[in-house]
Amino acid sequence: MDSLDFLTEESTFTLPERYSRLTEEEMKQRIREVKAAFGKRLFMPGHHYQKDEVIEFADARGDSLKLARICAEQKQAEFIVFCGVHFMAETADMLTDDSQIVILPDMRAGCSMADMADIDQTERGWKIMQEQFGDTILPLTYVNSTAAIKAFVGRNGGATVTSSNAKKMLEWAFTRKERILFLPDQHLGRNTAYDLGIPLDQMAVWDPIGNRFEYEGEDLENVRVILWKGHCSVHEKFNIHHIAQWRKKEPGINILVHPECTFDVVEASDYAGSTSYIINMIEEAPAGSKWAIGTEMNLVNRLIAENSDKEIVSLNPFLCPCLTMNRIDLPHLLWSLEKLEQGEVVNQIRVSAEIREFAVLALNRMLERS
Repeated sequence: MDSLDFLTEESTFTLPERYSRLTEEEMKQRIREVKAAFGKRLFMPGHHYQKDEVIEFADARGDSLKLARICAEQKQAEFIVFCGVHFMAETADMLTDDSQIVILPDMRAGCSMADMADIDQTERGWKIMQEQFGDTILPLTYVNSTAAIKAFVGRNGGATVTSSNAKKMLEWAFTRKERILFLPDQHLGRNTAYDLGIPLDQMAVWDPIGNRFEYEGEDLENVRVILWKGHCSVHEKFNIHHIAQWRKKEPGINILVHPECTFDVVEASDYAGSTSYIINMIEEAPAGSKWAIGTEMNLVNRLIAENSDKEIVSLNPFLCPCLTMNRIDLPHLLWSLEKLEQGEVVNQIRVSAEIREFAVLALNRMLERS
């Protein structure tokens, strides 16, 4: 395909009607054709939580940070069509060259957890925290956050974390300041801090709506970890009753959950770890072993299909897949690719230079220690 002068359109949520009339196989065939025509000029990463119909076309699959780092290595790729959610595409844009264009097939593919901490709330809360504790707090943010939050953390001396390296990053943070503000997922922060030996009575939750601390102790000065009141809408739907039911129904079953689950669920489970940890645990498990997994349903179903020698179920069999992640579907993917074929860019993800500078600083502080 010859080089084209690409025009950028405004983001749009409405697909042309003709995509609703195409069969699944027709859409898949067109996607194959466009991918083949662009060759190495096009790179398509796919997050583990994507639908099978989408992950089928991924040039790489992984968690959000792994995919962003892989994108940064694709120097020949002019276009990166990111099959994930908004904050992931932002990270890919920040870690790739300015000449590369990152596209999100559907701009409605967001993350409810990331949306629970906006920059105005964070700046307002930070001011109150500084008044309460002085210059004793280092902010850390889960990579599942907006670029603006990453930039806030970078500007204030902090770093990003993943579910894989959160423990290491908290240990680093405590060498620099007396207290930590952990955004935006309170459960990952609580589970990780507790794993480091910090008792629950030394943790407080910051309510960004009420602009106040939620703390049952007597003296706020005892607090070492401030947890932002956010959560994953998927992982919070697993509870200890699910664990009790599976243990009763299947004696000897292994309970494996993501650390975005609530504290009581993680404590009652046999194993807890990141998405990569969960995948590796299942792949390396002995044949015939039994597992109930507490994470996103698309991934659980894929693990079931790819590990037929084990007995695998969802910890909550009535759980829906991640609804925002599932915004990326074949019609939106094909539409974004056909627009590229026509010389137009839709739904480009662009992070401003000011935000990029400090957000990348936060990311690099983590990458240097990973």
